[in-house]
Amino acid sequence: MQFAITWDYLCPFARNANEAVVVGLKDGRDWDVTFQAFSLSQVHTEKDETPVWDREELPSGVLALAWGVAVRDEFPESFLDAHTALFAARHEDGLDLNDEVVLRDAVASVGLDPDRVAAVVASGVPLKTIAREHTDGVERHAVFGVPTFIADDEAVFVRLMGRWDVDAVQRVLDQLPWTALNEFKRTRIPR
Repeated sequence: MQFAITWDYLCPFARNANEAVVVGLKDGRDWDVTFQAFSLSQVHTEKDETPVWDREELPSGVLALAWGVAVRDEFPESFLDAHTALFAARHEDGLDLNDEVVLRDAVASVGLDPDRVAAVVASGVPLKTIAREHTDGVERHAVFGVPTFIADDEAVFVRLMGRWDVDAVQRVLDQLPWTALNEFKRTRIPR
């Protein structure tokens, strides 16, 4: 199965889904996955404001996205582990993703040289990639949040409640072609 999944390190639901995809890939699922950057900060930007990737001072989450994109594109063999570590920095450790020391520590924890990743980020290429991927998601698939699963022309925003639930991801993927269901939202969260 070929699909894309959007992410922003700020979102706990993106963490749940992305971690489950990572676990599925490591367990040998036959998935061809594209991890697509999407900025929640950009979603909350007014039309007349400068896009988040063009600002001198990056708003919340954008720097972490740039580090994730840098690893994905330049150090792909380490991406799955770095991706998980960047989510953990935010959601397990409660650290500030706008602090470069936090990002350096996250990538170093998976064996990457943080100076090499920082050099890629400093090139500006990851921010251009985020702009392109975010804009493509919005224009082609009406993406508005993370995580969104995209396969062919179908895109579905989901909120998986559990972590590492590979079967839940497979269930989402199996339902993507079923276009008769537009929205399915619980009125209460079962605990």
